[in-house]
Parts: sequence; structure tokens; C-alpha cells
Amino acid sequence: MYIIAGLGNPGREYKYTRHNTGFEVIDKLAYDYNINVNRSKFSAMCGEGIIGGEKVILLKPLTYMNLSGNAVAAAMNFYKPGLDKLIVCCDDVNLPVGSIRIRKQGSDGGQKGLRNIIEMLGSDGFCRVRVGVGEKPAAMELKNWVLSGFMLEERDDIIKGMTDGADAVCMILRGEVNEAMSKYNKKKKVMENE
Repeated sequence: MYIIAGLGNPGREYKYTRHNTGFEVIDKLAYDYNINVNRSKFSAMCGEGIIGGEKVILLKPLTYMNLSGNAVAAAMNFYKPGLDKLIVCCDDVNLPVGSIRIRKQGSDGGQKGLRNIIEMLGSDGFCRVRVGVGEKPAAMELKNWVLSGFMLEERDDIIKGMTDGADAVCMILRGEVNEAMSKYNKKKKVMENE
């Protein structure tokens, strides 16, 4: 069994903000695989289903971004799947809008939801799928940037990013994490060299 956690903030006012990209990846998986994420448990909305022959728990913490670890740790302690069966999806302000970055483990990279999960689990040894939401403008505070919506000209890129994020999760579930990293992580390097 895998736990796939998408990070974001609950509430209608946050629904389409940059910080809720992780929620959107979960919603895409739920739609594609007919999984109802409508049960309240672990201070999260969750649903059980099958993706690629693997049993999965889709998890959307309701603890707000900075306390995401409370919900993820509660689910991990209940199901006890092992860190290698945890996939966390979240936004990343260090990537261009819609770019994907996959890591098998590592630091939080400044993402406070990831930081809290690492603190609560006592380990950074879990897979994460980060979806780029763009670098904040110099004159804007980071908090205001991640809580802002996407601009019209960014919509196609972020929709592709959420779709690619869901695809990357499916590849990881098939045991193709290295292939997923090869497919998606190189895109940023190509962009930097252009």
C-alpha cells in the first residue's frame, strides 16, 4: 500500500492558489482512477483505491500547509506502509510554472509543508513530486505569492504540470522512479540552457 499525500490549504479561498498544487495532483489522480477523496480521517480528506494494481490512500491534509506533517504522520502511523511507500506532491517556487521535479529523498528545499513532514516523520527518506509554480516577483512577499492564483497565461502550463505530476506518481507506483526522474527532471536543465 502507498500513501500519496498532496499538500495545500483547505477552504474555498485557497482552492486555486499556487500553494494548492499538491491538492490538484491528488484531485487529478482521484478523477482518473475513480477514487472518492471524501472521508475525513487523520485531520485530512482521504480515499482508498487502486492505481496500476497498487492499493493507494490519497490524502489531502486539512491542517494547513505548515502543519502537513500532522496528517501525514497520523496516516503513516495507522497504515505503517514504510517510508518507501510514501509519495508527497507539493508546489515548488524554485521551478518554472508546470515543471516537475522528482526526488527519492532529500531536503525540504524551503517548502514548509515538506519541512513539517520531515520533522514529524524524523526522516527525509520518502519520494516527492514537486510541481513548479514559478519564482516570486522581487517586490512580492513569498506568502502572498504562494497564496495568489495563476495568471491566465500560466493556465496551460500549470494544467500540464498537474497532469505530469499525476503521471509521475503513476510511474513511481509502477517502480519506475528512475525513469520518472529521467523523464521530468531534465526539463529544467533544457530550459536553463536555452
